[in-house]
Amino acid sequence: MPLSAVNPACYQQLLDAKVTRVSTLLAPYSAPAPVVYPSAPTGFRMRAEFRMWHEADELNYVMFRRDDPATPVSIDDFPIGCDRIRQLMPLLRAALKADDILRRKLFQVEFLSTLAGETLVTLVYHRKLQPDWEAAAARLADELQVAVVGRSRKQKIVLGASFVCESLRIEGRTYCYRQYEQAFTQPNAGVNIAMLSWACERAAAAPGNLLELYCGNGNFTLPLAAHFDQVIATELAKASVRAARENLDANGIDNVRIIRLSAQEVAQAMRGEREFRRLAELPRPLGSYDLRTLLVDPPRAGLDAHTLEMASEFEAIMYISCNPQTLADNLLLLGQTHEIEHLALFDQFPYTGHMECGVFLRRR
Repeated sequence: MPLSAVNPACYQQLLDAKVTRVSTLLAPYSAPAPVVYPSAPTGFRMRAEFRMWHEADELNYVMFRRDDPATPVSIDDFPIGCDRIRQLMPLLRAALKADDILRRKLFQVEFLSTLAGETLVTLVYHRKLQPDWEAAAARLADELQVAVVGRSRKQKIVLGASFVCESLRIEGRTYCYRQYEQAFTQPNAGVNIAMLSWACERAAAAPGNLLELYCGNGNFTLPLAAHFDQVIATELAKASVRAARENLDANGIDNVRIIRLSAQEVAQAMRGEREFRRLAELPRPLGSYDLRTLLVDPPRAGLDAHTLEMASEFEAIMYISCNPQTLADNLLLLGQTHEIEHLALFDQFPYTGHMECGVFLRRR
């Protein structure tokens, strides 16, 4: 997204246009009028990354336009970034510019922050990092009161921690999430709280126990666990599985089992087509958990044919989509067995064409 597109005065107008477009796209599936959850017009992003551009004595944050990927655009202000990132950007740039050790062959800077201001800075280099870099980075971390991670090819140096701890208050309870650098997290914390609250409202009327696919670090898993006797959550990425288990332990949640399986593998296991040793981690067979509600939060490609077939057998489906078009494609099949009871639109990415959707379907 070019920062030239950021225009807070026009935020509502831009949001209304997106809502109209997505509502029209989903209208053929008898979707009800959506409940719309707007974003704050500025200061909403909790993470950001920039290329660092070296030119003579200058050092600048830059981004590149899609229509001109060869020309760097200097970033002097980042209005969509949270307050802590905006505060740190000039301080970090000045510190890096003044230190030849930290500056040399610096390629990229990444920020990861929380609502409380806890921040991790990742510095990515095109050179091997030596002990003198570690000493300089330690001084930088102390000066700016941040954690620092240094990365280069086959090298990672952690000063402080490689994660931040985000706290989100949902339904009167505060949930703590360990969020690792260079791992996926929801970028818009305010809208994420709205998404989690909406999902919990839907879960209050959902039958049986919950099967969750694509659970990531447990973003939905933690608050939804309060609404079910048992939750089976699956994720393929090892780092995300580790984070999800750590987050469950940190929040004292003991009715969730995390299994490292892909969505397609879960579908095969549910149909009895394959046996997976990883399912042996469950204290009892998968089929004994009375799994009647399904939560999916797939990548932009949506659900594959096997997962769609499995989903059609559930009494209730909560579908969180980051791509309305693939959601519409998937509803072609799901609409044959289910009807949409609730539709929500979450503006995770203001000033872009992207819209996050939440759909709750119940079997006819």
